Amino acid sequence: MRQNGNNILMNMLNEKPTLKEIHAFKKKICWGDLPTIFHMAYNSVSDVDNILTHGFDSSYKQLFNINNWNLTFLGSHKDDKGNLIINSRPQIALQHVFNEQHYELHCYPILNGEKTNLQMLKNPHSPFINWLPESMQILFRISSFVSFMTYHAQGGDEADVALIKFTHLKVENLIEKLKKTFDVTETSGRSISDFYHEIQQRKSNII
Repeated sequence: MRQNGNNILMNMLNEKPTLKEIHAFKKKICWGDLPTIFHMAYNSVSDVDNILTHGFDSSYKQLFNINNWNLTFLGSHKDDKGNLIINSRPQIALQHVFNEQHYELHCYPILNGEKTNLQMLKNPHSPFINWLPESMQILFRISSFVSFMTYHAQGGDEADVALIKFTHLKVENLIEKLKKTFDVTETSGRSISDFYHEIQQRKSNII
């Protein structure tokens, strides 16, 4: 009887569900008993989902703060109506970073044609007035997400897959927003989708 109920629930999730719909779906599958690892990953993904609407500042939001752009280096001027015109967009490079537990999106400003992770304070050749890697390099982190994908590979369900897909698409969407404002010279590293499929492949090889 329980198995039949789960089969019905499997057909209730939309093709492109919201984060709340995924959460509700998982609760139904688990009969309200959410695994701790799912709960942790969900909360972290929720923070990233709302990264542009949160009341507090994040490294990702701060990157868009034009007051920290080196407007002289970027060749800015004001038109006849007083509107700011910027001739060159700030150049940055992005990198997907995974460790044993977390996923992060890193950002590196381009200095003299090369990406750098050095601290820069009022460097005339930097696209930013100040760049502090310790507080600005990690644009956002999805805590416990690598642990969550590993957990899913060991016997997860459709709600887990939906959360992984949602997260991949959200990160790609945030990268696209960056590309509309910045000159992104490079996006290196494995995407969440690539990393997930690698975990699945390793599981298949073991089996």
